[in-house]
Amino acid sequence: MLDIKFIRENADLIREAARKKHSSFDVQNLLDADEKRLTILKEVEEIRSKQRIVSDTIPTITDPAERETRIAEMKVLKDDLQTKEETLKEYTKAWQLLMLEVPNVPDMTVPDGDSDADNVEVKRWGEQTQFSFEPKDHIDLMLQNNMVDFERGIKVHGFRGYFLLGDGVRLSMAIWNYALEFFGNKGFTPVIPPIVARKQVFYGTGFLPAGEEDLYKTQDEDYLAGTAEVPVMGFHMDEVLDGSQLPLKYLGFSPCYRREAGSHSKDVKGLIRVHEFFKWEQVVLCEANHQTSVAIHEELNRNTEEFIESLGIPYHTVLNCGGDLGQGQVKKYDIELWVPKETTYREISSASYFHDFQTRRSNIRYRDADGNMMYTHSLNCTAIPTPRILVSLVENFQEADGTIRIPEVLRQYMGGRTHIGK
Repeated sequence: MLDIKFIRENADLIREAARKKHSSFDVQNLLDADEKRLTILKEVEEIRSKQRIVSDTIPTITDPAERETRIAEMKVLKDDLQTKEETLKEYTKAWQLLMLEVPNVPDMTVPDGDSDADNVEVKRWGEQTQFSFEPKDHIDLMLQNNMVDFERGIKVHGFRGYFLLGDGVRLSMAIWNYALEFFGNKGFTPVIPPIVARKQVFYGTGFLPAGEEDLYKTQDEDYLAGTAEVPVMGFHMDEVLDGSQLPLKYLGFSPCYRREAGSHSKDVKGLIRVHEFFKWEQVVLCEANHQTSVAIHEELNRNTEEFIESLGIPYHTVLNCGGDLGQGQVKKYDIELWVPKETTYREISSASYFHDFQTRRSNIRYRDADGNMMYTHSLNCTAIPTPRILVSLVENFQEADGTIRIPEVLRQYMGGRTHIGK
């Protein structure tokens, strides 16, 4: 959500933001709704002012006839006020719904483009893995090593279901433990949040109203989050923070639930796109300063790059184009890992910053050094998700006999073992 004063003064900038993000939002509809709201609000305030004046004079009137006239006038004002207050409620609701649709303004460095196909590579690390034998995909490798069961997963869960087994579980937990240590050394406070959250928290982070089709919903009108970003952002909802303590850096760990609505036929094989998974997520609240947000955004993305490099998996980083940005994102990087069998890179992490888009919706503020009340800025970045990371890991570290080398940094969490399958 943006400040309505900013929107009024920068309508052309909002139009350009909508164009760049391929959003159908029409800022003129909001401006018209805002004008109607303000007009009726002014009328309501004028009637209330008249009520106060008449109410104050009635006790001083001694003439019975004049007193009755004033009382009758009060009844007319009361009826008129009630009608206009109902209209004000309707206009305000319409205005609020439109305010929730306003796209945030992307950074000037964000390239034009329609979809992820137009994202721009900004970095490449590591040589694309080559083999002296015909490599297997992660499905065959993990089945051979009894690390996963898809058939029984589908039997129990349905489409996209899976069971991790044996070393599939051990390898996932090794990654979790290594990530806890790695990102903990970067100054993050680890958090395990509730993943079933109230509707307000999803509105606060921008996952509602637009993203509802991809959310799992409970019978109590709560939702299951698709990322720890949602509940961790809710941690400070409706609070005033101490500015001297910023930035606040959290590392959230949670199960994640996504319906993957609209992607029924996309990436259906194996562990690429599943309905439930686990993820470590970096979440930061910082001072309301653009340069600070930019610096922390680069830092968060680099954290995950370093983590991937320590595993030894080739990757590249792309700058997302306007058409691949969410409503609230100012700028976003994706890190994509090399998948040898497919000879392509696949997304493993996204790093985004929002300015005060989320914190206005969540009402997260702080007092600066001068005592001014400000909305914080917010940022988030995937630390690492499982089981998706296993796709690239097992394919890049496979050997001719189908065994899998364990990256050196993970071996201490795997009992000192060097291979899976030996």
